[in-house]
Amino acid sequence: MLRRLGWFAGLNYKGWSGKRLTDAKPHLAQVKPVAMFDAVQEVAVYIHRFHNLDLFQQGWYQLKITMRWEDDEFTSVGTPARVVQYEAPDLGSDDAYGVWRIDDTDNSFSTQPFRIKYARQDVFLAIMISFNLSLGKHENSPMSPIILKFELMYAPISGVGSDLQGSLSACTAAVHEFRIPPKALLGLHSYCPVHFDAFHAVLIDASVHISLLKADSHTVPTKLPSDSQVVGRESSDRSNQASGQGTSADVRSVLLVKSLLAARDILLEELQRLSKAIDQAIDLTEFMSKMDDIKFFGTADGKVSGQGKPQNGLQRANINLDFQSGEALLLLPRDALLNSLHLLGDEVSYLWNTFLLFHRTNKTKILEHLRDTWAKDRRAEWSIWMVYSKVEMPHHFLSSVNDDSSQNGVHKRVSTMWKLTDDPAQVAAMRAERHRRSIAQMNINNRSIQDLFIFGDPSRIPVLIVERVMNAPRRATSENSYLRHLDVINSLGLLKAPGSEVAPKVTAINKPKNGRILKIVVFVHGFQGHHLDLRLVRNQWLQFDPKIEFLMSEANEDKTSGDFREMGERLAQEVVSFVKKKMDKASRHGGLGDIKLSFVGHSIGNIIIRTALAESIMEPFLRYLYTYVSISGPHLGYLYSSNSLFNSGLWLLKKLKGTRCIHQLTFTDDPDIQNTFFYKLCKQKTLQYFRHIILFSSPQDGYVPYHSARIDMCQAASLDNSKKGKIFLEMLNNCLDQIRASSPEQRVFLRCDVNFDTSTYGKNLNTFIGRAAHIDFLESDFFARFILWSFPELFW
Repeated sequence: MLRRLGWFAGLNYKGWSGKRLTDAKPHLAQVKPVAMFDAVQEVAVYIHRFHNLDLFQQGWYQLKITMRWEDDEFTSVGTPARVVQYEAPDLGSDDAYGVWRIDDTDNSFSTQPFRIKYARQDVFLAIMISFNLSLGKHENSPMSPIILKFELMYAPISGVGSDLQGSLSACTAAVHEFRIPPKALLGLHSYCPVHFDAFHAVLIDASVHISLLKADSHTVPTKLPSDSQVVGRESSDRSNQASGQGTSADVRSVLLVKSLLAARDILLEELQRLSKAIDQAIDLTEFMSKMDDIKFFGTADGKVSGQGKPQNGLQRANINLDFQSGEALLLLPRDALLNSLHLLGDEVSYLWNTFLLFHRTNKTKILEHLRDTWAKDRRAEWSIWMVYSKVEMPHHFLSSVNDDSSQNGVHKRVSTMWKLTDDPAQVAAMRAERHRRSIAQMNINNRSIQDLFIFGDPSRIPVLIVERVMNAPRRATSENSYLRHLDVINSLGLLKAPGSEVAPKVTAINKPKNGRILKIVVFVHGFQGHHLDLRLVRNQWLQFDPKIEFLMSEANEDKTSGDFREMGERLAQEVVSFVKKKMDKASRHGGLGDIKLSFVGHSIGNIIIRTALAESIMEPFLRYLYTYVSISGPHLGYLYSSNSLFNSGLWLLKKLKGTRCIHQLTFTDDPDIQNTFFYKLCKQKTLQYFRHIILFSSPQDGYVPYHSARIDMCQAASLDNSKKGKIFLEMLNNCLDQIRASSPEQRVFLRCDVNFDTSTYGKNLNTFIGRAAHIDFLESDFFARFILWSFPELFW
């Protein structure tokens, strides 16, 4: 009670000196208000459009957004500070319910619930949400990343009324998280596509805009006891401060000044860049002139004139200090430093509000520009998991027969080289594993927003070894046709005219025509597959190019055990019917300029594709063939398959079920190997009409021989002098002759080895027989995402 009365009377017990004379009397504390500043991190998220790619269920959906500091030391979460609805959502009364809302219990923002009824449905939201994250009183420079979390909430379509919001809040269907690195927190404007997972495939066109702002200032009463010893100690502190050693408050202020300076410069530069990129003027002349007139320094006597009020911004001239130098800033008087903080905070706030107004007026153009910039950056961003090289494709592979003509070392050298290289699949797997280990040791430190599906655990992402196969000079038979030159390069050097920023060379083949370009992609499943097996690859292609028309082939579903000729005929009829229907529709709506017909096949689906292309009804459409993506396709059959366990399974299928396609794959469909299906297929011109050919393979895939998926030489065939070896070489050369282009501009041929992370496979039958990697091509879309965005010119 006495202590409380003392406080009520104005006594400050803690203010008494611990060292005083016995007869000394306590004095009232002198209170000196000291202005303190906090910084606030503002992260604005603009949600433009929700596009349904492949949601399995109709119903009510809602987006929920939260933010938090990743570092444990930062326990605070982001608080929604402002919400601006640019336009009313273009939804009917039956397709929307309620309004957007902020939940104070978890500091989250939720969009207005909307109903999804069909695939490729668009819901335009056009809303900007700004979150504030406090750095705290002791931190004025962000050192921890921010985690941006998107949640997809779901409720059945039967849910209506007051129960709908409760159902949505109770069911999180999918989550997609992003990491905003510390380097980006001073200023960033970036496209940020959200697509959740394989079972909830959507595309949310969103962008993220970040700046560091000055929070409201507050005063902290510093109580200064009046006894002589304390006063003397303060005089000493002031002396130290004058010599460049600031107090902790001054150090925090200096850090904040430097951070605000950087934030201002970044924001100004980004505003000018965006204005120029979208060709929309923004008048910053007056701001720039005032900023150029402002100098930050103190007077010679260490005081600021005008009782702390800046003249012409801040007072000019006597001692011009380098404002980026912390030591120079510590020499400023405290009043000058605080005035600097005020001015910089006002400048950043002005620029930030100017940007928000500019964004609202030009939201679509800014989003398109940021998306284009993001797309161009994918090649560099994802090159961590990709190794690029160029190899030569010999004019012809030759046999390694040790006849009399080879005694001088030519063919003998060939045989020796292949013994030294060992198994190509094993060499490729070891190369990828070394690269994976190097990824685990990388310190990824950049300004880009990081998708945690990829950057959450970088060592778990598939590694791609990408080879650009070039035509080798024609060689005489006395030369070693196996020796291929290999250059390790970056992705920019892989293509003749690479880079999304460089337009492909216009030739007579790809010269644009008047009217719409009809782009069709046909997806063909493998043995005993389903027409939706390749939906992940399809979804990635749709995200890359939403204007494509796609056909998920169903003609051979439940019919993949028969003859390849019959399967090819059914696919050809299905494709012709689909293409004609799309051509008629395009002709009725504005005219048809050109057609680009692409194919994607998995496993034996590739053999079905090649067989279909040999059908006569496909002949009128061969001139439209554009890109061919083969995913683990046995193009050379199962000759020299090294998986003995899998070969035993094939033998059982032939004996017990008499599966016709298995006989054809293993060259047992005719006693004479030259009359077999595969031998004849390799002679037919099924590959030469494609502009671009990409062959995906995996050394971990035990279902398809490595060399067969790559259309490449294998070690066993190079040492086989029998008729079987000669037939294999003839088939290989026939296929490569179709792929070989007269000039690099006419065709791009890539071999892509995909090496999956096998640490999650465990020990099971699928892993033992090599099926796990074969199925991973259907259950993972990273390899397709990397290739699509790294080489966009192959898919436009």
